[in-house]
Amino acid sequence: MHIEPNDALLVVDVQNDFLPGGSLAVAQGRRILAPINRLMPRFPFVAATRDWHPPEHRFFSRHGGPWPDHCLQGTRGAEFDAELEREHVDAIVSKGVDPQTDGYSGFAGTGLEDDLRGRGIRRVFVCGLATDYCVKATALDAKRHGFETFVIGDAIAAVNLEAGDEERALGELRAAGIPVIESDELLVSSPSPR
Repeated sequence: MHIEPNDALLVVDVQNDFLPGGSLAVAQGRRILAPINRLMPRFPFVAATRDWHPPEHRFFSRHGGPWPDHCLQGTRGAEFDAELEREHVDAIVSKGVDPQTDGYSGFAGTGLEDDLRGRGIRRVFVCGLATDYCVKATALDAKRHGFETFVIGDAIAAVNLEAGDEERALGELRAAGIPVIESDELLVSSPSPR
């Protein structure tokens, strides 16, 4: 599969709080960094989403929600991991800013759809954290918005709050017509880094 001029890579929430040592860590989170860093320079456009929560976010456990405080605006936990090669990121998309919404999808309450359309993007490739929440929601929304959508299986990792969450999420993506591919399928046949 070739990376085309109208393709975009969506890097979802590669933030300190979602990596080992963070307040909502994905155990296998660090393994996704190498494939993401290899992919980013190959894409004509790369957008990185980030949770950017206010302290009063109602999805935090102290307000009755399911999650510990994480990715609070302006904190170290909300920063992108130092190993993520930020020089290849063309746009940063802040999500979860509205304290009344879960903020899982990179399209929810953001300008991402308009930005992609304005750039003539037709296909999106989704990677990042976490498979069973923000990656899944972002990919499903991309498909709903009419973009041909792929998820990169070796560049995602799951929270697995309950056993089997990852498999269920991947099944839901495939059922929605979103193929799960491997980064090597893109790297082998695509042009040299930009």
